[in-house]
Amino acid sequence: MGHLDHAALGWLTPVLSYVMACIGAALGLRCTVRALGATGRSRRNWLITAASAIGTGIWTMHFVAMLGFSVSGTDIRYDVPLTIVSLLVAMIVVCAGVFAVGYSKDRARALFLGGLTTGLGVASMHYLGMAAVRLHGDVKYDPVLVGLSVLIAVVAATAALWAALNIKSPVAVTVASLIMGAAVSSMHYTGMFSVSVHVSPSDAALPGATAMQFIFPLAVGLGSYLFLTSAFVALSPTSGEREASASAQRPVESVTH
Repeated sequence: MGHLDHAALGWLTPVLSYVMACIGAALGLRCTVRALGATGRSRRNWLITAASAIGTGIWTMHFVAMLGFSVSGTDIRYDVPLTIVSLLVAMIVVCAGVFAVGYSKDRARALFLGGLTTGLGVASMHYLGMAAVRLHGDVKYDPVLVGLSVLIAVVAATAALWAALNIKSPVAVTVASLIMGAAVSSMHYTGMFSVSVHVSPSDAALPGATAMQFIFPLAVGLGSYLFLTSAFVALSPTSGEREASASAQRPVESVTH
């Protein structure tokens, strides 16, 4: 049995992964609030941005945390295509959940279905990411902890969608994001604690890429996307600000005419 270390780099990866989850959640919530105050193409674009932010934040959280994952007695590699598929799954299922809430007239039903779909999708992303791991040995899972991680994912996703519908103020969004980041991190580490590895020592080369060759550059790129998008959203005027600006210009126009 190989010894598993979930924080081989110390507190760096758990803390950084939590920060990425919080940023993704905060950005997603802010974009959803903007979407609910918009119509037509603008609403659609804000919802797509929200889904990409949340999906990217969750995926980045997972693989930043995986940078600290090690198993004694074996190297670890990652299957590149399967890792990319896990990213696409994260974005697609979050997009489905966000759009369900953003366009449905029955908010309660949309919240239930969207939370369930998104939560199962997030869990699928996590276990697809784990399926991409290549090492010398057999990986097994504790079914009870796997089930608990899926439940946490569904509850966290439902809570995130509820927050998107009901929370408007920046302070409340910040608090909700911190809670969501903790929930996503809890889901990840609950799933990781379900893992056990029976190592079969071998000198054969493992297929795939190392974390530093592939995961780290991709995580940095996606993290940069989150930061840049956060800046764009922060600088973008809200619908209320646009209305206030338009109303302030009307008297000037009337005086001119």
